[in-house]
Amino acid sequence: MTDTIEAVATQSLLPTYARYPMALVKGEGSWLWDDKGNKYLDFMSGIAVTNLGHAPKRIKEALVKQLDELWHVSNLFQIPNQAEAAKLLTDNSCGDAVFFCNSGAEANEAAIKLARRYQQLVAKNGRYEIITFEQSFHGRTLATLTATGQAKVKEGFAPLPEGFKTIPYNDIEALKAAISGVTAAVMLELVQAEGGVHPANADYIRQVAELCEREGILLVVDEIQTGIGRTGKLFAYEHYGIQPDIFTLAKGLGSGFPVGAMVAKEKLREGFTAGSHGSTFGGTPIATAVVKATLETIVGDELPARAAEQSVYLMEQLRNKLASASFVKEVRGLGLIVGIECEGPVANVLTEAQNRGLLVIAAGPNVIRLLPNLLVTSEEIDIAVSILAELLEAAK
Repeated sequence: MTDTIEAVATQSLLPTYARYPMALVKGEGSWLWDDKGNKYLDFMSGIAVTNLGHAPKRIKEALVKQLDELWHVSNLFQIPNQAEAAKLLTDNSCGDAVFFCNSGAEANEAAIKLARRYQQLVAKNGRYEIITFEQSFHGRTLATLTATGQAKVKEGFAPLPEGFKTIPYNDIEALKAAISGVTAAVMLELVQAEGGVHPANADYIRQVAELCEREGILLVVDEIQTGIGRTGKLFAYEHYGIQPDIFTLAKGLGSGFPVGAMVAKEKLREGFTAGSHGSTFGGTPIATAVVKATLETIVGDELPARAAEQSVYLMEQLRNKLASASFVKEVRGLGLIVGIECEGPVANVLTEAQNRGLLVIAAGPNVIRLLPNLLVTSEEIDIAVSILAELLEAAK
């Protein structure tokens, strides 16, 4: 069956993904099965999406209930689930108002648009430029790939939109030098996940927040991969003692159902008036039923705290078991987003891990990224670390 799927995919799909030669057909908790019956321990979580594991019962129940009631009506009407999901976000964050969309890229697009529109129409200062950082990743639309600090995602898409400036990360002097009279916002990730799993320096982030506040610049935090409990807090900004003006969410927000959100401070509400922005499928009854159930589970069951505990165990096991592996340069991360930086390319290690029943992902050519779900057990961590330790001890 896999050969047939691969053949059909080759014929009928644009080759935008370098797909693995397997078809995954079933998931439960931390485990996946392919169409040949092979079982895999999932330390990818759909790239930080299935934070509650695969097919969580409570989310399924909420989804099935909503499917029996109402699917879509458009945002021309009040949508109770959407309002309730938004309240869960604002009650549990520093934000005051939410815009729902379908993906992380759309959430970041909304953040860029809101930052510019607020500065130009509310603050009336004409500012438009967005400062972003090298090795960042913010999406694949024209605006968000321009904001991304990686040349590889921009190749062949010129001319790119104007109004973006990219500077070094964790360098406050570079930021000070980059700010001008047209700077509308600073947009950053607190862990550069796609860029190699690099957590931001805490002192640096505090200085960035203070600088933005002093200069009237909006601080936008991209929490697409770090949000919804993954770092050991509900949102990564909580680790840094800051309150962004805007933060963006997707991935873990919907437990696998496609949904994104932009969350903003009260003062920015005037920037998005009726007709200024929209999304046909943003915040549908189905999507926000899933968001509600996901947030109620993660907050109600205190899963960020559990993720923080399991992160300590995971990091201890990795550092102990990989201490003698000369191929390993560093183990770093925040919560349950962990990077193992190696001396050379890790593609072969990832392939061999798959052959041994473990799914992990890269973050650049030399970094193995681990993204287990928030309910991962110590026994599952032991299995993953054992496989990786054996492979990395032998790697050259």
